[in-house]
Amino acid sequence: MGVELWLVRHGETEWSLSGAHTSRTDIPLTEHGRKRAEELRDFLKGTQFAKVLVSPMQRARETCEIAGFGAQAVVERGLMEWDYGESEGKTTKEMREKYGKPDWSVWNDPIIGGETVEHVGMRADEVIARALDGVTEGKVALFAHAHILRITAARWIGLEARAGRFFGLGTGSVSVLGWERETRVVSRWNREFE
Repeated sequence: MGVELWLVRHGETEWSLSGAHTSRTDIPLTEHGRKRAEELRDFLKGTQFAKVLVSPMQRARETCEIAGFGAQAVVERGLMEWDYGESEGKTTKEMREKYGKPDWSVWNDPIIGGETVEHVGMRADEVIARALDGVTEGKVALFAHAHILRITAARWIGLEARAGRFFGLGTGSVSVLGWERETRVVSRWNREFE
């Protein structure tokens, strides 16, 4: 029933490898990240998407292009990663040391100079609406980043944005949001390749 949203996280970058928070810094894929995008191409070969939306950041656009959907893709600014403000480029460990707070987390603590998790949730709701607009059946691909996709999954099933913390998501992975009769569900989650 209805439309499936296929969530595709971009391949590895130097910062995703190190665990640094990456939102507005526009960094490319690593060689391993490009290889992961090639594996995505093989996995998605023959898949027909009614619509393909991609974050404007080069790591997502490059993944989408290598995976074979660049010509079909429409840039969707709502798919940009969570704006981490002063946490940009820093790891959770570094932020915990900075604040002297051993349990600091983007999910639970104020993001100085960035977006609240609730604002990212509103963006995710808007992305879902645009993904569904004009599509009544079939698949829509969203090529983007870990936290925005995790929050999109939470919002799809009616949870608050903060519940995205419960959905781990590897680089170069594919997840599917769909339906069980009239109920929105997570159909498949975090399909990785290795």
